Amino acid sequence: MSFSKKTLLALLLLLVGFVLYTFISTGFFRTVENRFDGETLLEIPIKGAEDIIVSMADSFALVSATARLSFPPMEQEHGGLYHMELKSGNFVLTHLTSEFGKEFAPHGISMFKRDSVYTIAVVNHMLHEHSIEIFTLIGKELTHIRTERSTKLVSPNDIVLLDEKRFYVTNDHGNAEGFGRLLEDYGNLAISNVLYFDGQQFSEAAEGVSFANGINLDTKRNLVFVASPRRFLIKVYQPQTDGSLTFVEDISCGTGVDNIEFDTDGNLFVGCHPNLLRFTAYAKGSKQTAPSEVLKVVYNGIGDYTVESVYSNDGTQVSGTSVAAPFGNLLFVGTVKDDKLLILQTAE
Repeated sequence: MSFSKKTLLALLLLLVGFVLYTFISTGFFRTVENRFDGETLLEIPIKGAEDIIVSMADSFALVSATARLSFPPMEQEHGGLYHMELKSGNFVLTHLTSEFGKEFAPHGISMFKRDSVYTIAVVNHMLHEHSIEIFTLIGKELTHIRTERSTKLVSPNDIVLLDEKRFYVTNDHGNAEGFGRLLEDYGNLAISNVLYFDGQQFSEAAEGVSFANGINLDTKRNLVFVASPRRFLIKVYQPQTDGSLTFVEDISCGTGVDNIEFDTDGNLFVGCHPNLLRFTAYAKGSKQTAPSEVLKVVYNGIGDYTVESVYSNDGTQVSGTSVAAPFGNLLFVGTVKDDKLLILQTAE
């Protein structure tokens, strides 16, 4: 065999190997069954309820929702923050940002409480720029306080407040657009990061993450959990006094993990995309549905954890699940661009 034919054969084998690796590493061959040990309590019509956070102390939830048509967006998207009262069981949504402005497409959200005042931080996507919007919330009165911008916000996704001024925010890509971004998606490159904002400026807290997505802080154990859906991992970090994050370990999840929330026992509940290629096609508008999954992760320390799938659906009930926020025996399940928010009641 000539050198040119050997070279061509080697390149062909590399291409086949890359394609096969992409299919396997994105969960393409996984069969997703409709399974849930509980019941669907309610389906609330709302478009793109991508992130949900719950105040256990004051029995309410905040919903970040944007009417997404396709990804990446071709025009400015519009959305809002919604208050949901939980104590009465009526689950009524109240729009809090109807007067905030047209260029508001919220993504990840976080809240921090001091006394009776909540500080709310929101990732906002404008068509050609990203920002972090800071509000205060007293009862149902939401007041905009300030906007934080930086060139380091390449592709912000989720955020977690440390106090009224400091926070961590994930960049799910190291490239804003173009071939480099495409390579990250399909080449599984680990070049996204986590930023730390100290109240005045941004700095890099952790690097080398593949699609840094959901982030949350366990204040009791002083641990930061970061979702890496492209690697099917939750990365565990120890925050340092200077804001940097020291890597502890990876939690292998076997599915495309997204936003992370905690129950009162410190267990992680994670909205997931079990088939990332199908989810990408759904997000771009070329598929009508995408499978969904919710994980419960019990983390007891280094190497001591269990991962349980508590809900899965092939997309017929709900597509593109991105968050599952627990409240007692309820799970509030939101999606990237579906037209509903699920309230699930577990059997426990």
